[in-house]
Amino acid sequence: MDKYSNGVLFLSEFVGTALLLLIGVGVCANTTLKKAFGYGRDWLLISMGWAFGVFVGASVAWRSGAQLNPAVTISQAMSDSMEWSLVPMFLVAQLLGAMTGAVLAYLVYKKQFDTHDEPENTGGIFFTGPSVPSPPWNIVSEAIGTFVLIIWVLESSPFTIGIGDAIVADNTQSALSYAAVAFVVLAIGASLGGATGYAINPARDLGPRIIYTILPIKGKGSSNWSYSWVPIVGPFVGAAAATGLFWLGQI
Repeated sequence: MDKYSNGVLFLSEFVGTALLLLIGVGVCANTTLKKAFGYGRDWLLISMGWAFGVFVGASVAWRSGAQLNPAVTISQAMSDSMEWSLVPMFLVAQLLGAMTGAVLAYLVYKKQFDTHDEPENTGGIFFTGPSVPSPPWNIVSEAIGTFVLIIWVLESSPFTIGIGDAIVADNTQSALSYAAVAFVVLAIGASLGGATGYAINPARDLGPRIIYTILPIKGKGSSNWSYSWVPIVGPFVGAAAATGLFWLGQI
């Protein structure tokens, strides 16, 4: 089947990632902002929100392989499932999509942000942070969570579809395939996410962190840029480890 144009691939990743972040940041806003109906921190609800945000985003982004995550993209290139020349375009689409999704989630809850009486504590709606700050161990936590995601993607997911000359040209994977990865993300969040908030996706953390920095939220707190490199490095380390193990299994 013919390869999709770069424009279609870019738009697919952009829209899919935007939907993922709209729902993910949205569930965090719903459980954090006091005037929202979902107020009251509920880790399972947050984990479910992010998981099914992946389902929605992936179901829409099937034309590009529904990667939605720079760690997945790098892993796909390392495993020869996509061309390295496409990587920069995918990363830009994912980052811009993440930023857009964060803005849309803010717009949904604009009045709840305006009336929230602890605006200094709203950063966690957008970006991750450790429950116990310790960068080396925080990287380990992010790497292990990402490892679980990537090894599943490589071994059993519909996303390893040869993005390049043999791109899948229709949504034959079906919604059930994307539901499967949602359950993997749910498992990671529920079981492994309590240490660092499980970014497991550099774009998911960096895009909203940028947006939070520039949003006009009165009295907002710090964007904690000193920690921002951890949810970038950790997922890439985990992705590299998972891809290396995958390759060993092919020898």
